[in-house]
Amino acid sequence: MTTARDLMTAGAECVGENETLVEAARKMRDLDVGALPICGEDNRLKGMLTDRDIVVKCIAEGGDPASAIAGQFGQGKPVTIGADDSVEEALKTMSEHQVRRLPVIDGHDLVGMLAMADVARSLGKSETGDVIQDISQP
Repeated sequence: MTTARDLMTAGAECVGENETLVEAARKMRDLDVGALPICGEDNRLKGMLTDRDIVVKCIAEGGDPASAIAGQFGQGKPVTIGADDSVEEALKTMSEHQVRRLPVIDGHDLVGMLAMADVARSLGKSETGDVIQDISQP
């Protein structure tokens, strides 16, 4: 059985819950990613922050990304996948929650990120297409 751990990108970089959105945007730029997990001082996952969150929920609302902190944008309980969960479970979770990236946790520790692209490389076109269609539903 292929697991999330088998396909994930290990060593996921976090943005701290008290870091500003400017700092988060710079990390995204430097890592060439569009989303980062938000981690608390206890190293627990607090949510996800996307480049779209920075633009739509801060800048477009007249907020100051230099003073807004990432922790303000982690909404509810983050959608995650366990490191030893199957790829099929990851696909189901992505479809149900309409997300393209999942933080991978082992116990309470963030151990990596699993992106739709990671899963797509390991599956047939048919399965991948079905999930992309599910994720993209309005």
